[in-house]
Amino acid sequence: MPIHPREPDPAVPDRADPAPEGAVRPPRGDLPQPGAPPRPQAANDAPGPDAAGPAPAEDEYTAELKELEDRWRRALADLDNLRKRHTRELERERAVERSRTAAAFLPVLDNLELALTHAGADPGAIVEGVRAVRDQAVNVLELLGYPRHAETGVAFDPARHEVVGVVQDPDAAPGTVVEVLRPGYGDGERQLRPAAVTVAKRE
Repeated sequence: MPIHPREPDPAVPDRADPAPEGAVRPPRGDLPQPGAPPRPQAANDAPGPDAAGPAPAEDEYTAELKELEDRWRRALADLDNLRKRHTRELERERAVERSRTAAAFLPVLDNLELALTHAGADPGAIVEGVRAVRDQAVNVLELLGYPRHAETGVAFDPARHEVVGVVQDPDAAPGTVVEVLRPGYGDGERQLRPAAVTVAKRE
């Protein structure tokens, strides 16, 4: 029987035969095939710690928190300094006001001492002198913003009067002030004290 040479199988390339010039070589086994999924990255292929990249978010939060804490501490320090300065200014204003009030009453004390030195003189002159000193003191209080209230025949006002007695007086209208036992000084929020009065009884 004659032996015919076996024809080469086109599906199995002959690796011994070099590819003709200009032919496309088949892909190597270590290269990705077209349409194949990408090869997973090995663990040793991860970027090292020295690789350049954005700063972690934790560092930004830490810096912002530190800045807010510094601002909060500065605000507390400013508030404490403001409180201390306000306290000092308030004490200074109080001292100035006390000094001004005391100085306003010095002439009253001077006149009282002058009246005492003339106690052996005419009694009528002593009475007139004491009355003049009283009027001077009332004027000082009025200049300080505390006018005197000792009116009778006016309607009872609970904001200005303090009832210490009720009397029957046919000549006075019910609910009116009949007698002032102790004058009041000041009005509204600047009231030193109300006037102590007796009021006509209501029918």
